[in-house]
Amino acid sequence: MRSTRSLPALVSLRAFEAAARRLSFSLAAQELFVTQSAVSHHIQRLESELGVALFERRTRAVALTPAGQAYFEHVHAAFELLRQGTDKLRAPAAARVTLKVGLLASFATRWLAPRLPAFAAAHPDIELQLLPDIGLADVAGGDVDVAIRYGRGSWPGVASRLLMTEQLSVVGAPERIAGRKRPRTPEDLLRHPLLTSHAKQPFEWDAWARRFGMDLGRAQTVRLHDYNIVVEAALAGQGLAMGRHRLIAPHLASGALVQALPGAMLEDPRIGWWFVAPRGALQPAAAALRDWLADAAQTDEPTFPATH
Repeated sequence: MRSTRSLPALVSLRAFEAAARRLSFSLAAQELFVTQSAVSHHIQRLESELGVALFERRTRAVALTPAGQAYFEHVHAAFELLRQGTDKLRAPAAARVTLKVGLLASFATRWLAPRLPAFAAAHPDIELQLLPDIGLADVAGGDVDVAIRYGRGSWPGVASRLLMTEQLSVVGAPERIAGRKRPRTPEDLLRHPLLTSHAKQPFEWDAWARRFGMDLGRAQTVRLHDYNIVVEAALAGQGLAMGRHRLIAPHLASGALVQALPGAMLEDPRIGWWFVAPRGALQPAAAALRDWLADAAQTDEPTFPATH
């Protein structure tokens, strides 16, 4: 049996999980009812104990390192298990319904996770089991009860409802597109590596290029595993990414990412995040999640700060 003595202190892990989920030491401090310096101290202690940097400190923001992102996925999953176990203990088992939700890891960590406490408070009788995957979860086949998918809708064999549209623009770290390196035209973007994530039906760069007249035939494309890694690579200055503003809003607000071509925003009324369910009448728990997501999306309209 492995000894728990090899594990870091729970208080340090809790500070890391909150800061990584919020991408902010100050917001983590507010959530945990401690000072920002206390959060910073716990994370420094954790980094020292693990022997690896978990965060990249910037002037106006923090970002997870690749090691930090990988560790966060495990730590966050562990805390979710603790929360779910606690909720089961507090509520009669028969009164709770488990809902399996398929979704992209990037949507789960960057949009949904910070809002889960609000859903739990509004629906204590529903336990969400999040099943992140870069592939399309089989809703019709019963692998999951419902799914949140990104794309244009019209998937066969299921019922889809648009929750919120997505706005797309090319973004990068300020230092990559500063001064003489700043793109002036869409063709100028081809001087930079274009970052993209794995997808069964990739469409973002193609749709943007058609809209703004860019020939992707000469593009240097870097294909990464998922969109979380695309964002981290863009933050590290490794190339330009197609920014999904719903997911990268904190980075745009902080200036950690900026638009490479101000005003070159692709807004397609069918590109966005969709609630996908089996055809027919929804079970009450699924309908409750759908309606809650739709309400949350309406109060979360993205803003577009000026490019630095």
